[in-house]
Amino acid sequence: MTDEKAISVLLKEKRSYPPPPAFAKTALVSGPGARARLQAEAARSPEKFWGQAARRLEWFKPWRKTLVWRAPHAKWFVGGRINVAHNCLDRHLDGPARHKAALIWEGETGETRTLTYLQLHREVGLFANALKSLGVAKGDRVAIYLPMVPEAAVAMLACARIGAVHSVVFGGFSAEALRDRLNDAGAKVVVTADGGWRKGTVVRLKDAVDEAVAGAPSVTAVVVLKRTGTDVTIRDGRDHWWHRLTAKVSPDCPAEKLDSEHPLFILYTSGSTGRPKGVLHTTGGYLVQTAWTTRHVFDLRETDVYWCTADVGWVTGHSYVVYGPLACGATALMYEGAPTHPRPDRFWEIIERHRVSVFYTAPTAIRAFMRLGDEWPAKRDLSSLRLLGTVGEPINPEAWRWYRETIGRKRCPIVDTWWQTETGAIMISPLPGATAAKPGSATLPLPGIDAAVVDAAGRPVPLGQGGYLVVRRPWPSMLRTIWGDDARFRQQYWSQIPGMYFTGDGARRDKDGCFWILGRIDDVLNVAGHRLSTMEIESALVGHAAVAEAAVVGRPDELMGQAVAAFVTLKGGRAPTPELKDELREHVAKAIGAIARPADVRFTDALPKTRSGKIMRRLLREIAAGGAVRGDVTTLEDFTILAKLQKDED
Repeated sequence: MTDEKAISVLLKEKRSYPPPPAFAKTALVSGPGARARLQAEAARSPEKFWGQAARRLEWFKPWRKTLVWRAPHAKWFVGGRINVAHNCLDRHLDGPARHKAALIWEGETGETRTLTYLQLHREVGLFANALKSLGVAKGDRVAIYLPMVPEAAVAMLACARIGAVHSVVFGGFSAEALRDRLNDAGAKVVVTADGGWRKGTVVRLKDAVDEAVAGAPSVTAVVVLKRTGTDVTIRDGRDHWWHRLTAKVSPDCPAEKLDSEHPLFILYTSGSTGRPKGVLHTTGGYLVQTAWTTRHVFDLRETDVYWCTADVGWVTGHSYVVYGPLACGATALMYEGAPTHPRPDRFWEIIERHRVSVFYTAPTAIRAFMRLGDEWPAKRDLSSLRLLGTVGEPINPEAWRWYRETIGRKRCPIVDTWWQTETGAIMISPLPGATAAKPGSATLPLPGIDAAVVDAAGRPVPLGQGGYLVVRRPWPSMLRTIWGDDARFRQQYWSQIPGMYFTGDGARRDKDGCFWILGRIDDVLNVAGHRLSTMEIESALVGHAAVAEAAVVGRPDELMGQAVAAFVTLKGGRAPTPELKDELREHVAKAIGAIARPADVRFTDALPKTRSGKIMRRLLREIAAGGAVRGDVTTLEDFTILAKLQKDED
């Protein structure tokens, strides 16, 4: 990496919201002094800190050494033996928690199911033995390609129970993308369903599996869950109905006593091109940090109904739908369908019906709800909520404030979390009873995490200046390698800034030491020699009263190198006009400086997003540059958006 000019920081947000006194009074970590003491204790001895966290779990055999670090490879809790499924299920069965709801599930079509810890334990034991009956053994890879149904969690936990390595593939991926992941992982079994519901239509998952497996010779068996009743082809000898397999086996399946560093899962990062990039996470360290962060970041209580809206196809679904909440003995809610189907208030209806108290969702969803208007959440009783969270990308201050005021009714703290597929667990976040929240800032690294903002030589940059976000010390839930490609692991994450984990994100720290994530380094614009964060320009646009959502990309410009191109969706009732376009350009110039004034403002009814809600900025860059859209678009939620954007460009 060359030593480039620092990222310009133009947007200033000075508001701060201390924890509500009533919340802080009973919080697990209460008051800034308590957090400071915890941070200092962890900084003095990170290994001691994480060792204490690990003792909250049940180990079959204690570890000999907390950390062995031979950069860039870490081993945590060396010599210890543990099982993730045992910690998520068995250890909760000795007391009243055995009859507590572990998972509450709601399907898009309205049906609900509740599985207690005892019932979930039984289902996992049955499916673990079903996998064994298909020849799955410790270390074998099992691909999971399911909708958001309880069986997705069951399949993950069953793999963890017997020591198989699961690879969950998001149900929005194409047959070709699934095939590439099956081949890279060398998957032995695929677990799928006849289909899943999405916006009132059936997504035919089994058809995609049939096409993918035709080109994946390592696959010997396919397990099919009957979800929608869709007619599918069942190939004798290879395909097996879930319900028939589990009817033939016992629910009694002792948990394997696995080494702490035994592989738990491979997760392929979204949006990759070329060979899939399989991030490998292991057992002990991953569960220690995931459980600690779930408990402390969300301030979990025995009575909470916790809802993380992520799909299990993404790392957020792994860590904060399944493993973290269940390791903590929490009640977690799962929802199968789209957030606005069949009505715009579906999420708020679910919160009201199930009395959700902790709600964790993405900024893209929050901005979409803003666009729909305040009247939809206003119709619902959201009084059960006591904590809100965001995940997935930086949240702009205007959306943060709307979330706090309209959904949290000004009484709920917000935890704005930064982490990645590669980090495995939350790394930077407020502790809700101890940290003053700042709209748009993830605030401080959690205890035991040594994050910094540096230049290309690895030197810390001055406060207020943009630089590269890095982590300088190993952490328990860190990725161990890229599956089958350790050279790529070393090059991508550890060679950019020698001796440090390079996150790929830009960031700055303010005078209080709080971190402000500026977005992916790849998305930074170079306008007339100024390196500008797209996130800051997007935040300025959304700060205008007419704007619901914005995405900013760069397009080639002969004079300035790159020019700012903005794609904007408006709030209901606002019409796109040439005058509004000029007004938005000047609004950005006034908010953060003339250098950031968009050269182009394009109005659109919606932005191209994946089914997980991420804006596909790559497509917008290609459209802004006037070129053809290339590359994989199979995860695009609505193809008509792309067609309309291209037509408007023509």
